Parts: sequence; C-alpha cells; structure tokens
Amino acid sequence: MKSSSMGHRSIRISNYMFRPFSISSTIRNKNPISDYEQVSNDIYQNQSTGLYLTRPKRIVVAITGATGIAIGVRVLELLKQCKVETHLIMSKWGMATMKYETDYHMDDIMALASKVYTARDVSAPISSGSFQHDGMIVVPCSMKTLAGIRMGFTEDLIVRAADVTLKERRKLLLVTRETPLSDIHLDNMLYLSRMGTIIFPPVPAFYTKPRTVEDIIEQSSGRVLDCFGIDTNTFPRWEGVKDTKTLK
Repeated sequence: MKSSSMGHRSIRISNYMFRPFSISSTIRNKNPISDYEQVSNDIYQNQSTGLYLTRPKRIVVAITGATGIAIGVRVLELLKQCKVETHLIMSKWGMATMKYETDYHMDDIMALASKVYTARDVSAPISSGSFQHDGMIVVPCSMKTLAGIRMGFTEDLIVRAADVTLKERRKLLLVTRETPLSDIHLDNMLYLSRMGTIIFPPVPAFYTKPRTVEDIIEQSSGRVLDCFGIDTNTFPRWEGVKDTKTLK
C-alpha cells in the first residue's frame, strides 16, 4: 500500500490494479511516482514491485432526486480536491431537487466532475464492466433507485452502472434518504447489503458538536469517502471521552 500527502489531506492508495507490462526503455526511465496528483492515464513503473500502474483512482458518482443534494455536491468537491477522477450521472429529478434545495446551477456541478453523462445514456462507457473503476456512490439515493438496483431493472444509466458495479464485484455505496422506512425499503436495503453493498443513511454524528448544516454535511461526506480509503481530514473524529467527569 502506498500513501501520499497533499497539504493536510492524505489518500491511501489501496485499490489500484497493477499488472506486468512490456514497456519501452523510454518509459522505463521515467521517475517513479512520488505524489498521487502525478498519476494519470500514462504508464508509470512502481520501482518497489516492478509492476505498472495504468490508470488513476476513479469513482462513479450518481445523484438522484432524493433530498440531500448538498451531500452529493460536497462529495464531488472533495473527490476533485483529492485528485480523484469522477464520472457523474445526474437524474432528471436530481436536477429538479438541486434547483429546489440549493443555489447551485448544473454548470457548477458539472465542473466538479471529470466526465458527465445523462441518465438516459445507457450506452455510456460506465454501462460496461470493461470500464474499470474503483467503486460507485449514489448520493443521495432515492427509494425508487434503491428498488431498481435491487431488482436489476436497468432502465437508466444510474441503475445500469450500479448493476455493473455489483456484477463486477466492485464497491457500491448507497446514501439512502427516506424516513420513516417501510418494510419494502428495509427489505431492499437488507437484500443489497447481503450482496456487499454499503448502505449509508446520512445520519448525523452529534459527538462532533456541529454548529451549522455545513458541519453535518462535511462529516457525512467525509465518512462516505472513508469507505473508499480516502481520508479528507476535514471533520473531527471520535477520540474517546476525555472529560472524566462525563463518566461519573
């Protein structure tokens, strides 16, 4: 495992695909990777292993029409700051919720992603298992999208990309947003959890003593990225009870 630092942020690089590769002497003479931001689609030699890194860390992000668009936007911002390649899909109702809940414009959100697709484009590269990535985040995830993923009803690119993520045994995280939850919702979440999907309701942690909505969004977004080995270092973590009076 290799790690690198960018200011106060650090990324643990643990999910790269390495493979032996026959390569010219010109590329063999390149300097080894020292910082994560140097990684691109070029081929670099890892001097310690003799293997080769052929692509950057890459995450698919989908935004649906459930409430909580601000968390999805913050996840994209953090991934961009951490130099992670992102492939964004935003549903029609995701766009509508964005206009209702935030002051963002679609151009603002598109600028945060490396690639952007419409939900209707089921022929996009991310609809194929041959497109390599390190996982997918649906944030927020509506109950309709949850049900579609559970049933494999791939009517749009969001569900298709999630379906591919599952069949390729890659990491899928759903920031499910609904309350209270019906038996149908719970059953769908349990079914996908048993398949290895991470079910991540955006439940705030109050031990961080948040003072603003932004504090809550920051903690939830950071914890989402924790699941992908990305430490944003932008929110306080639990360090135990320091005040002994609390325990009395």
